[in-house]
Amino acid sequence: MPVDIISVEKLHSGYNSSKVLNDVTFNITKGDYVGLVGPNGSGKTTLIKTILGLFEPMEGNVSIFGERSWEFKDWHKVGYLPQKLVSFNPHFPATVKEIVALGLLSKKAFPRKIDRNDEMAINKALDLMDISDLKDKLIGELSGGQGQRVLLAKALVNEPDLLILDEPVTALDPETRERFFNILEELNQVNKVTIILVTHDIGTIGKYASKLLYLDKKIIFYGSFEDFCGSDHMTRYFGKFSQHIICHRHN
Repeated sequence: MPVDIISVEKLHSGYNSSKVLNDVTFNITKGDYVGLVGPNGSGKTTLIKTILGLFEPMEGNVSIFGERSWEFKDWHKVGYLPQKLVSFNPHFPATVKEIVALGLLSKKAFPRKIDRNDEMAINKALDLMDISDLKDKLIGELSGGQGQRVLLAKALVNEPDLLILDEPVTALDPETRERFFNILEELNQVNKVTIILVTHDIGTIGKYASKLLYLDKKIIFYGSFEDFCGSDHMTRYFGKFSQHIICHRHN
């Protein structure tokens, strides 16, 4: 029987008194790879922040690994990359290796020291993102694309059960982007890591993800790309030509 990693029930959420999401209900089960898409201002980031317990719902309930999100404690199970990355201060005295190591600290008790196994995990994450040669560089010396790869390595280093990535490839060159998507595919299919990937690129995500969640302050569609392609409602919403391009299930 599928295990729910995330359960969202009749969610209303937003900022202060301004409601962004209205009556949102869906479940994500173990091993799902969900592409979360929608227009600007549709509530994608609000939804992610509510799932992560950064916002408490105005109404409804959100649970993660069976616990209410704002009471969840086992954050070492979750790898998260936010949408807006703050530029690193060029004088900030931390190396690439030290930044990636921060991804391991959530499951450590005090004193939080890096051991031999941690070193192996850090090196593996650096290698995955092809930045091993940068590990001793100061983070402030990197380009935007290099910094993005460092933060992706930080999200991956803990080998999380759930990965939540908000627009993760915007600063990556095409070769690195394709390599990253190949890494995600392996994590999802081999390691059964559950993935939520937020993107504005609805025309591409069907090439990689197994499910589509199209959000515009409420759920317009949630399900497999096969179901999306066979939906008369989605034909009327997007048009048949765009619908088939989105689903990536046709030659």
